[in-house]
Amino acid sequence: MDTRRPLRILATVLGTAGLLISGCSSDSSTSALPSAPSVPAALAPYYAQQLKWRDCGVEGFQCTTMKAPLDYAKPDGSDIELAVSRTKATGPGKRIGSLLVNPGGPGGSAVGYLQSYAAIGYPAQVRARYDMVAIDPRGVARSEPVECLTGPQMDAYTQVDQTPDDATEVNRLSDAYKEFASGCERRSGEILPHVSTVETARDMDMLRALLGDEKLHYVGASYGTYLGATYAELFPARVGRLVLDGAMDPSLPAVEANRDQTAGFETAFKSFAADCVKKADCPLGTTSTADAATRLKQFFAGLDARPIPSGASRELTESLATMGVVAAMYDESAWPQLRDALTGAEKGDGSGLLSLADSYYEREPNGTYANLMFANTAVNCLDLPPAFADANAAAQALTGFEKASPVFGRTFTWAALNCAHWPVRPTGTPHRIEAKGADPILVVGTTRDPATPYKWAESLADQLSSGTLLTYRGDGHTAYGRGSDCIDSAINTYLLDGTPPAKGKMCS
Repeated sequence: MDTRRPLRILATVLGTAGLLISGCSSDSSTSALPSAPSVPAALAPYYAQQLKWRDCGVEGFQCTTMKAPLDYAKPDGSDIELAVSRTKATGPGKRIGSLLVNPGGPGGSAVGYLQSYAAIGYPAQVRARYDMVAIDPRGVARSEPVECLTGPQMDAYTQVDQTPDDATEVNRLSDAYKEFASGCERRSGEILPHVSTVETARDMDMLRALLGDEKLHYVGASYGTYLGATYAELFPARVGRLVLDGAMDPSLPAVEANRDQTAGFETAFKSFAADCVKKADCPLGTTSTADAATRLKQFFAGLDARPIPSGASRELTESLATMGVVAAMYDESAWPQLRDALTGAEKGDGSGLLSLADSYYEREPNGTYANLMFANTAVNCLDLPPAFADANAAAQALTGFEKASPVFGRTFTWAALNCAHWPVRPTGTPHRIEAKGADPILVVGTTRDPATPYKWAESLADQLSSGTLLTYRGDGHTAYGRGSDCIDSAINTYLLDGTPPAKGKMCS
C-alpha cells in the first residue's frame, strides 16, 4: 500500500472535505503585499499580487484566491488559482503571525480541515495568537481539483479484487489502474504534471509573503509533514515554527515506504485485536491476537469467494471489507464501530464495513466522491518513481509484504501497483532532507501509528539539522489534539514561544 493512504481518514473525520464553502461573497478587505526577499524576477508579480479577502459563508472565516504559475519553470505561462481561507487571531496576547495547517493525504482539503476542526479544535491559546490559515494544495478540493472517474466508475474501481489469485485477476486489476490513469489524463491532463509537493511548497512560500510573514509557521500532519519538510529544504531561512506530526521519511523509495506502512497497519491491527479478544462479544474470537488474525483472514477469503449484501446497491466485497478494517486502524476510537461492523458482517450484513470503506474513500451517500483519491494518486505518482514497474515486480514482492503483515500484506502489495501506468513521469526522487540553517523543527511520532510508522519520525528528526523528536506512546495516526496533555502542552509551548521540548521527550 502506498503513502496515498496516510491521512485519508483524519481528513474525513476532522475536515469534512469540500462541503463547507459554497463560494465567496462581497469583498471585505484588500491587503497590500510586501515583496519577498530573494524572489526571482520572473516570480515577482506573483509575490506582489493582492489578496482580496471576502466573507465566504462560514461564520468567522474569510476566503480568497491566490494565483501561482502552473509551471514554475515557465512562470510567464498559464496560472493556477488556489483557494485560501483564514480566521483572525482571537486574542488576548500579541499576535505571532499566521499558522498554516495541512491535514495530509495527499489530497486532504486544508480549507475544509481549517473550517471544521483546526480553527475550532486547536487549543485556545494557539488560536488567540495566530491567524489560522489554510490553502488547498494545487489539484485538491477548491484549487483546480484533479478529476479522474465518475461516481459509478469509482464504485467499480473500489470493488476490483486487490488480492488476485490468477493471471486473469491480475490483468483485471492492472486494467483498472490503467483505466484510472487514463481517466485522470483525459479529464485533468494539463494539471497532472504540476501537482508535485515541491510546487505546493513553493505555493506556500508565496502565500507566506502575501500574508506579510517573514517566516512560515505551520502544522502539518501525515503527508503534511513531507510537505513541511520539503518547504524547509527549499526555504530553510524562512522556516518559523514547524510541527510535523505523524512524520513521513523522504529518504525511502516507494517500495520500502509501502512495506513499512504494511508493517505499521499490522502493528495497529495487533493492538486492536489485543483489545478485542478481551471482550466476550469480540467477533474475532476471545483467545489470542494470532487467532483474531487467522479469523479475519478467513473472513476476507470468504468474501473473496462470495460477497455479502450491504442493504445498498453494492455488495461487500473483500476489497471493500479490507478498506473498512484499514479505516478503523487510524483511530482507536473507531474500534467499537469496527467490532460492530464485523459482527454484522458475520450475520450477513455488510453495511457497517461498507460505511467504513466509504469514509475511507470519501464517498457521499448520493454516490459521488470527493477528489481526494484522484489528487492523492496524482501527487504520489509524481513525487516518487513507482513502487513496481509492472505486475511481475509486484508478484515478486509478495513474500516480503506478507511477512510484514500476514493480514494485509497481499492487499497492500497489489495496491502499490497503482503508479505503474501513470501518464506523467515522476519528477521527484527519494532523498534525505537536512534543511541546514532552519530554526528548530518539531517532529512528532506515535509508537503504534499505522500509516506513518514511528521509525519514520525517528528518521526525519535525525535527518533535519534542527529537528527535535517528540514521542507519543500510543495508538492511532498522529498525536496532536488526541487527548495527551503531555503532547499538546509540548507542541503548544513550541508554537507560542519557539522552544522545542527536550530531546528524547516521551509522552503517554
